[in-house]
Amino acid sequence: MSNVMKRTIIPQCGPWRSVLFGILLLPFSGVKAQPGHTPPRPIVEISTELGIMVVALYNETPLHRDNFLELVREGAYDSLLFHRVIPGFMVQGGDPGSKDARRETMLGDGGPGYTVPAEIVTGLIHRKGALAAERQGDDVNPEKRSSGSQFYIVQGRTYNDQDLDRIAERSARLGQQVQYSVSDRMDYARDGGAPHLDGGYTVFGQVMTGLDVLDAIAALPCDNRDRPMQDLRMFMRILE
Repeated sequence: MSNVMKRTIIPQCGPWRSVLFGILLLPFSGVKAQPGHTPPRPIVEISTELGIMVVALYNETPLHRDNFLELVREGAYDSLLFHRVIPGFMVQGGDPGSKDARRETMLGDGGPGYTVPAEIVTGLIHRKGALAAERQGDDVNPEKRSSGSQFYIVQGRTYNDQDLDRIAERSARLGQQVQYSVSDRMDYARDGGAPHLDGGYTVFGQVMTGLDVLDAIAALPCDNRDRPMQDLRMFMRILE
């Protein structure tokens, strides 16, 4: 938004700890653990009228991790809408303009006045429950910089090996090197996701509990702009 001051994203290393969610702090499948001490992953709770999702953020994407945490601390996401919902694909939120938006208001272009450099990491894929950053298209954003606040959570659908091979070949033609491990392929075949976005958008977290809530949000009736017919607001807090 043009009337918001831009700010520099500065990585911060906070020792976030949680005994209750200790199991969530282990490395996720598809991400190779480094030798020695593995720092705990920050945990964020996303509350809605339909239930709660608990999301772990990747330390492998520190700029997105720290930016998201700072916005949560500031209460920037509280009362914002899930303004775009596409079943079998994803649910999207984080537009500051959605907080007091009228029914006829077009949503999806708002932000805090800055973008975040891309952090596209091999192994962080768009499996079901992936938390990823929305961004403008390559034609106006060749560096794939992320929106400062808008995000989406993947619901997706299932894909077999042949599907993934075709997607990897297409990605290679676009200059995006995508490789799928055996574990990645099992996840896409069993739980689904959106592999056609791999290599093009920054994935910076994963829903660890509350996939049923994600499914409930994705099932909301929407208008012809993919906005839910009844407003669904989010509230977030960091679990320490």
